[in-house]
Amino acid sequence: MTTDPSAHTATASEASTGKKLDQLYSLIDGIETCMMTTRGEDGALVSRPMQLQARDAGTDLWFMAPVGSETVKAITVSAHVNLAFTRNTLQEWVSVSGVARVTTNRRRIRQLYNETWKAWLPAEGGNHDGGPDDPRIALIEVEAQSATFMKSDQPGVVQLFILAKAKLTGTMPEPGVMGTLTSAALAEGEARPPKSSA
Repeated sequence: MTTDPSAHTATASEASTGKKLDQLYSLIDGIETCMMTTRGEDGALVSRPMQLQARDAGTDLWFMAPVGSETVKAITVSAHVNLAFTRNTLQEWVSVSGVARVTTNRRRIRQLYNETWKAWLPAEGGNHDGGPDDPRIALIEVEAQSATFMKSDQPGVVQLFILAKAKLTGTMPEPGVMGTLTSAALAEGEARPPKSSA
């Protein structure tokens, strides 16, 4: 018996690209933290929790990391990343494959700046204060190339019933609708409004 939900019939393949984009965006915009998987110099995959700072029109996703961080170093080795978002209470998740680039563009940093970044950038004097002009701040932009997601189509209580029933009957639960978006489909979302940034 497979545990791969994509092997089952509850898919959003019949849904319009617009509907799938709406589902994808509502999931991403509703989950603050994801796991970013990068590849190191030795080829090993490493995942780290990253807080989403903004989603631009379409599926360009922005994160903050200190300039000398392992995440930034890994992206300079290989720009291909995966982002895994999950909301366990509803069995919802998103997997985004994309290409990352690191920037220290001050204008964009000021647009996205959040006071919480100071926790990752302790004061060292001068403009090394964790503020928007701190030269240690880097932004990571991930341009999505494909995305797969599971969107719940039932309330949480019904989800629990579906999972319990599947366990009792030995069948695979279908807690939601699967969707897949290619790079061409994601490009259609470029004209859609972005999630408002801080």
